[in-house]
Amino acid sequence: MASTPTPTAAKSETGPPRSVLRDTTFLRLWAGTTASGLATWALPFVLGLAVLHRDLSAAGLGLVLAARTAGFLAAVAVGGVLADRHSRRAVVLWSALAAAVAAPLIAAGLGRSLVLMTAAAALAGAGQGACRPAFQALTAETVSPGRRQQANAAMTMAVRSSTLAGPALTALLAACLDVWSLLLGIGLLWLVAALVPGKGAYTAADPDAEPAPRPGFRAEFLEGIREARRHPWFLAGLAALVAVIALGYSATSVALPLISRDRYGTEWVLAAAMTAYTVGALCGALLIARLRPRSPGWAAFAGLAAYGVAPLSLMLPVHPVVVVAAYAVAGIGIELFNVPWFTATQREVAPDKLARVSSLDFLVSYGLAPVGLALIAPAVDAFGVTPVLAVCAAACFLVPAAAALVPTSRHFARTAPTTTD
Repeated sequence: MASTPTPTAAKSETGPPRSVLRDTTFLRLWAGTTASGLATWALPFVLGLAVLHRDLSAAGLGLVLAARTAGFLAAVAVGGVLADRHSRRAVVLWSALAAAVAAPLIAAGLGRSLVLMTAAAALAGAGQGACRPAFQALTAETVSPGRRQQANAAMTMAVRSSTLAGPALTALLAACLDVWSLLLGIGLLWLVAALVPGKGAYTAADPDAEPAPRPGFRAEFLEGIREARRHPWFLAGLAALVAVIALGYSATSVALPLISRDRYGTEWVLAAAMTAYTVGALCGALLIARLRPRSPGWAAFAGLAAYGVAPLSLMLPVHPVVVVAAYAVAGIGIELFNVPWFTATQREVAPDKLARVSSLDFLVSYGLAPVGLALIAPAVDAFGVTPVLAVCAAACFLVPAAAALVPTSRHFARTAPTTTD
């Protein structure tokens, strides 16, 4: 793989910037991201169908999904280093190809070898994890700085649409295709993710420059941590994410099914609340694509804190419509945070360390959710669901508020920007 060229200043643009949705290079990247998102969200659903068809046991399903998560977490940090050391496009290619190869291997092991399925699921997770920071850095290479907030909004809409449409499309296809064929279809989606995205346009390579000697993997990963520490707003944002994901999100994941069953006596509340969260996130992405608040960091932390209304609604004996509305608000808020967060990271972090810093974000976002789930369930058994929800709701409100007080958090920048991104 070729060395990643050092990004230079973006090309000058005269007049208002063209919509990112008219940029063919970005649309190719968006299509690849969407395909990877559909593949990611479809796999658990397809494996669930395998359980229903008795090709896989429930314990086997848990083992395979755990292996995928372990593969993701092991590869995301490695992928961040590789994407800063080599071509981001090449990292996307090879990691997505690895996930594409894993899908037929999972199909081959279905009903025959749980060991093969587990190993293939770990490979699929590794491919997914390695491509995430590379996709994030490739977005910065593909889109000019003035259009990155719109581009990040389009990217997050792709992820949320995949969350909403992936299981539904899979369910429709399952009416005429067997599980083995659906797994091959997931492999084809990963092939799209590997082959469709193009090279970034906002980099400049010096063909005569000699490649500089690179330190070892550990040293480069530590460089990424040091770069993250240079930005107090980034560390504050990670702390706020820890509170919302490990406490708020985990608590609602455990409590919502229980409350839907015990308080309301129906699964409708569970399904409606989760759908409302995804639809709210889509609306939030549409809103933030054009919204340019004067204090983007403070506005983003306010959006993140809005997740606290979800556990708060589950504490109170309210009408189920209120719970659904609270989840919609939480979904809107999470994207009011995510899009400015991604945009600021692409703007403020040193370009040659962007993928490594992004990998830290993904490690926190994905790595702490299982930890929170493991701790919340025993806490609910020990103290009851209402006290646990109260603590988690308070953390969702208070930790982002404290993070907003950290220097540089107001604008997600070391100095106040002269123009909005």
